[in-house]
Amino acid sequence: MTEPIHDLAHIGHAELLTPFPQDSLRFFVDLFGMEVEAREGNSVYLRGWGDYQRYSLKLTESDLPGLGHMAIRAWSPAALDRRVAAIDEGGLGIGWIDGDHGHGPAYRFTDPDGHPMELYYETDRYDPPEGLRPALKNVPQRYLGRGAAVKRLDHVNLLARDVEANRRFAEETLGFRLYEQIVNDDGSETGAWMSLTIAAHELIYVADHAGARGRLHHFAFFVDTREELLRAADLFLDADVPIEAAPSKHAVAQGMFLYVYEPGGNRVEVTTGTHFIYDPAYEPVVWTQAERARGQAWGVKTIETFHTYGTPDLSGQATGPPIPPTSRVPDLGHIPDLGHT
Repeated sequence: MTEPIHDLAHIGHAELLTPFPQDSLRFFVDLFGMEVEAREGNSVYLRGWGDYQRYSLKLTESDLPGLGHMAIRAWSPAALDRRVAAIDEGGLGIGWIDGDHGHGPAYRFTDPDGHPMELYYETDRYDPPEGLRPALKNVPQRYLGRGAAVKRLDHVNLLARDVEANRRFAEETLGFRLYEQIVNDDGSETGAWMSLTIAAHELIYVADHAGARGRLHHFAFFVDTREELLRAADLFLDADVPIEAAPSKHAVAQGMFLYVYEPGGNRVEVTTGTHFIYDPAYEPVVWTQAERARGQAWGVKTIETFHTYGTPDLSGQATGPPIPPTSRVPDLGHIPDLGHT
């Protein structure tokens, strides 16, 4: 048995690209309830009230929506060096950067599908200003209850041309544990749910049915209770946010879900629940093609766009969400300045 790799701790933050930065920013602040932690250049750094680091979402102006990068924190400087060496040996390394807002030097690389990623160790812990200082010393920020009031980044779901190749890279090079997967009747892998922690999923790869590479399926943000998730659905309904999949429960990983589209055209999720894996010898759960065709845990069928839509759109245009009511987006020639509200 190969000794498990324990060099990486968790996904620290992720960058979302948007062609409509002001609209996206208002969405994450007013409707997701995140706090603006900083602004630099064409980016805004946002946090949930439970993030121990300064931010978990970097929102960046771009011609097209999609993934800017995903960043993973190592357990130590030595652990970081070991994973960098392993990535370099596999030929997927890009090189070091000095750092970004709130964290120190980071090593850039891609997975086999071309998704941009970073590894880092040095990071700033969040020090709340007086207005956001909590009563309890073991809570990073005061709970304000604005919008959905998301707590933290929960997981990142990436579309992949070859799920197996990316899953093997995540396991064998980065040290993710495979907890659940989908294997078709012909032996092909169409989904892999993995984590660096005991949470049932942190990084997910699902097959890109268009055969493209390097696209984003969604980012997911956590709330503590099912009632908060249901409340978020009502808030989104009143705000004319396009709801792709109304609240229900996943079969895979058991989490509650609510999928919506932010104004830049990216799919985002509010989630809660799921289960924890304490068993160090856990055998991955394998779902068959027939089992997944039954739909979600309570028999709800998966909506078609969930299988067909990812960002950026294959047209190379900023198309906006594929479902109403707010699928129409501003003209690209009138992009507002992300540095101003």
